[in-house]
Amino acid sequence: RPARAGGLLDAFDARLPYELTAGQRDVGVEIAADLAAPHPMHRLLQGEVGSGKTVVALRAMLQVVDAGGQAALLAPTEVLAAQHHRGMLDLLGPLGRAGELDSAEHATRVELVTGSLGAAARRRALGEVASGAAGIVLGTHALLYEGVDFADLGLVVVDEQHRFGVEQRDALRAKAEQPPHVLVMTATPIPRTVAMTVYGDLEVSTLSQLPRGRSPIASHVVPAAEKPAFLDRAWRRLREEVSAGHQAYVVCPRIGDGPASEEEPPPVDDNGRRAPLAVTEVAPLLAEGPLHGLRIGVLHGRLPADEKDAVMRSFAAGDLDVLVATTVVEVGVDVPNATVMIVLDADRFGVSQLHQLRGRVGRGAAAGLCLLVSEAAEGSSARERLDAVASTGDGFKLAELDLEQRREGDVLGATQSGRRSHLRLLSLLRDADLIRDARAEAIALVEEDPELTRHPALAASVTALVDEDRAEYLEKG
Repeated sequence: RPARAGGLLDAFDARLPYELTAGQRDVGVEIAADLAAPHPMHRLLQGEVGSGKTVVALRAMLQVVDAGGQAALLAPTEVLAAQHHRGMLDLLGPLGRAGELDSAEHATRVELVTGSLGAAARRRALGEVASGAAGIVLGTHALLYEGVDFADLGLVVVDEQHRFGVEQRDALRAKAEQPPHVLVMTATPIPRTVAMTVYGDLEVSTLSQLPRGRSPIASHVVPAAEKPAFLDRAWRRLREEVSAGHQAYVVCPRIGDGPASEEEPPPVDDNGRRAPLAVTEVAPLLAEGPLHGLRIGVLHGRLPADEKDAVMRSFAAGDLDVLVATTVVEVGVDVPNATVMIVLDADRFGVSQLHQLRGRVGRGAAAGLCLLVSEAAEGSSARERLDAVASTGDGFKLAELDLEQRREGDVLGATQSGRRSHLRLLSLLRDADLIRDARAEAIALVEEDPELTRHPALAASVTALVDEDRAEYLEKG
């Protein structure tokens, strides 16, 4: 469908308070061409934290609304969905307030659909979605449930793809009469070879520049065991930032009392190390000790959704000085006034995760500071990992390092199933060219002979190698 000339997208570009980077413009052109093509887009948009992916996604959504369709954005958490909602309403201004007194001539409505909506608000929101009045719909996987019907779903944007299974993407696609375009966004830099193997069905676009006005982030390792005075200095540094009118994050690996979960590692690991520090235990200690007198809030995945949202709002509004949190702040939380992050037990986090976390600071005009506190001994591999994170801000370099350190494991999950495999695994780093050539060969072969009827030996090998369990494991990649 052709977009209306002089529609929402043009009006949005005209009111943007800053210039798009060259990268944002180039990716915008690629996406616009995909959206105009007769077959659905499948594109992975990767870019460093703060590279401006949201604006690129919003421009794509507006292009679809201009063409008479609807666009849905799926976020991994309610906190993030609510933040996208506030952020997009701010960016759109009168363009996002169709039907209101101060609405622009070309305008649409932006609806938030999450599990914690009250019954009346939910009915109203679902009515707007079903009638098509809401051109842009934001939400968590609650958008996938029965009872959420779209008038004409043209584009699905998935934020932080690795948190969604393929079934969930398919459930959302099934809500459209024709398969919608799909744009997948991630701030986790993915080495090219991994993108080729894991996201083989997606075209890849990369945003590498940071928009003007973003500040550099200085990162340092604080060796708490060897030099306890450095940790005291870290808390003083945090107080200095707060005195200067800024805000801070303190990140812990664990929530505290309660069962182990993805956000909650077990209290003692295989090496018998002490339990990772927990938010619920650290927050009162900080309030009584080094951060006495500061306004401290707590955020983790086990809080009720409305409480999480209230904490985030008061932090964003500047009513809290310090947010003590788990990795629930890793993705998408945008508070430009937050300038310092102290990560406790930093060696308990992955390299890419630490890179994601520190992207929460330095989002405004003031420089960011990230302090990685660890008891890992100098010379240990854990400490080398932290030194690497502190030494470079290049997420792609860190992703390669992460890959090297973790070793790729069995891509098909054979190690998980406990069966021995005589297949020698390729290294995603060393064998990049071979993987690229193999992928091209495989695509050509399957296009020519989809059922592999002319290659019975190959068909038998594939069947033996990829049984149902393993196929499902691959699909969930």
